[in-house]
Amino acid sequence: MHATSAASLASLDGELMPAGEALIPATDEGLLRGDGAFEVIRVYEGRPFALEEHLARLERSAANLRLPLDLEAVRSDAHRLLAQAGSGPEHELLRIVLTRGGRRLLLTEALPPTPERVRLVSITYAPTRILDGIKSLSYAANMLASRLARERGFDEALLVTPHGRVLEAATSSIFWVQGGIVLTPPLEDHILASITRAAVIELTSAQERPCTLEDLALADEAFLASTTREVQPVAAIDEHSFEGAGPVTERAMAALSARIRSELGP
Repeated sequence: MHATSAASLASLDGELMPAGEALIPATDEGLLRGDGAFEVIRVYEGRPFALEEHLARLERSAANLRLPLDLEAVRSDAHRLLAQAGSGPEHELLRIVLTRGGRRLLLTEALPPTPERVRLVSITYAPTRILDGIKSLSYAANMLASRLARERGFDEALLVTPHGRVLEAATSSIFWVQGGIVLTPPLEDHILASITRAAVIELTSAQERPCTLEDLALADEAFLASTTREVQPVAAIDEHSFEGAGPVTERAMAALSARIRSELGP
């Protein structure tokens, strides 16, 4: 299996190389069965944000999957790879992949383009509860949801259970604002414990609350939060539109940006 971007760099089991030269055997069950764990970390001018938080989640994912993990080797690989890559548009993300076949793959990647404000469409989705607490390589359902959303003329999918509970976007957490209060679905609804989600909750004093599409239609504002998006205003959910980025969303954007700058330092 080839890593995807020839412009990016890779570390495969500790060996640095152009990403296009990184090879994983076709017999690896990370490829054959999606059996493995991963993390994606935002990199700003060569410096990773929240690296230790991502490594802690990777450790939890590996433990829950009963997947062997040498965390110190991953940390060392990350620092060596980022030092070699430096800054630049090809190195704005760091992807870490652990496979059942025992491979430890790290890649730098470009940040994918996204619109200034995102349009969401609801996609019916039932979470796999046995994967709670795991950021698994078994991500085909999320990717298909995003493709279905684009086929319908939207930017991204909003995952909604068959019983009408709003969970999250395909690769982001959803927040909505009602009467100045920031709200987000609870982890008990089997959504990912996103690191950016946790930061936004802390910065905005957001409250966890079960959510339906009807709740979102009554919201004053809505936004997504993720490693790649930071805080991104929502322009529409299904047929309901929001006018511009609201003041609470803008404050959340500014607060998260300030947190990132503060933690990375000058």
